[in-house]
Order: sequence, then structure tokens, then C-alpha cells
Amino acid sequence: MANNQGYLKKLRERAKKSHVYRKYQLVGLEIAKILGDEKHKSLYIKMAKEKNAEKLLHLAKEISGKKNVKNRGAYFMSCLTKIKTTR
Repeated sequence: MANNQGYLKKLRERAKKSHVYRKYQLVGLEIAKILGDEKHKSLYIKMAKEKNAEKLLHLAKEISGKKNVKNRGAYFMSCLTKIKTTR
């Protein structure tokens, strides 16, 4: 029983560490961190993989500088849809 507890503790500690293997994963995590939206980090990773990661990162940095935006993640997504429809 004591071995199981130690093993479970070790698994919990390993789960807290980031496992980044590709550049788009790092960019997606950075976007989530910049926007303060770690809850949706997998979405940002997927977007960084499928779209231009540098442009997404640039947009996230622009949004983070705006003080009057309460939900930066939602604002980021709305900006993306506006960009898609205009281009």
C-alpha cells in the first residue's frame, strides 16, 4: 500500500511538469500564458500548429497590452474571426 502512494505521488508530480516537444506547443503555451487563459491551452496549441504561430503570438501580445479587455481569450478569438472574414 505504501508503494502505491509513493507511485501516485510521483505521477502527480510528473503531471505538473510541461512536456514540450515541438515549437508550436511552446507557442501555444505562451499564447495561453500571455492571455491568462491556461484553461484553453490545448486550443492555442492546436491553433499554433495549424496557423501562422508567429502571427498568433503577435496578436496575443497586442491584446495583452489592452487594459480595458476583461476576457482576453474571448477577445483573441473574436479578433481571429474578424481577421479570417476580412482576408
